[in-house]
Amino acid sequence: MNRLGDSVHLILAMNRTITPELEPAVLERLSAYAALFRPDFCRHDQARWTGIYLQGLLRDGERKSIEPLANRVVLPPDWQVSDPVQALQNFVNQSPWQEQKVWKRYRQHLAQTFASPQGIFVLDDTSWPKQGNDSVGVQRQYCGALGKRANCQVAVSWHYVSPTGHFPLTLQLYLPDRWVSSQGPPSVAQRRRLKAAGVPEKQQYFRTKGQIALDLLDQLKSEGLPSAWTCGRCRCWLRQLRRVAAGVGRAWAVLPGGR
Repeated sequence: MNRLGDSVHLILAMNRTITPELEPAVLERLSAYAALFRPDFCRHDQARWTGIYLQGLLRDGERKSIEPLANRVVLPPDWQVSDPVQALQNFVNQSPWQEQKVWKRYRQHLAQTFASPQGIFVLDDTSWPKQGNDSVGVQRQYCGALGKRANCQVAVSWHYVSPTGHFPLTLQLYLPDRWVSSQGPPSVAQRRRLKAAGVPEKQQYFRTKGQIALDLLDQLKSEGLPSAWTCGRCRCWLRQLRRVAAGVGRAWAVLPGGR
């Protein structure tokens, strides 16, 4: 099979996630990985919680909110922490950091292993079924995870596939029309809702999924990650993808199963 065909099979396997047993040796590797990002945090106490938070996300358990997550993690024996739930809550909600710096360092680190002139940028949307109305961007819309319309969040995501492996590059939540107006600035009620959900003011405006995808792709291209193809699974975005691909001299393709 040709390289593109091999990559398509690899892409179709991207939804399979395997969580290793978090034995002491694995936790040491996880701590070493988290230490790569220390320069991107303002304070030492922020940086040291990155590995603990990652550990909580990786451990088994459907609920990833702070309290159940904090009850699953294993803290280093020399840490004196009386309330892990409150400490982790502070890390996630009350100690902000510049997430774009973390994203960039993450991509640079993985590019050392996976970057290739035969690399492929793969565009897709990622969805999460959600209950309630307060999570950012949630509303009744098409949910790829369920294959039907449902209450969910949707994010635009880019992935990188090369002969040596694949990894997610970036993603950004899509704000549908109940959150922001496609005809102008958000209404007063929408602004209150956006503020309560913690949406940054610079992102409180409507963009189509295609516009989000192109903005993210521009950022990725500026970092110099090599690629030979730009692919998409969503037919509604292909016209914009084709324009971008032609402008930078890239080939493009539609993956089977695109909706």
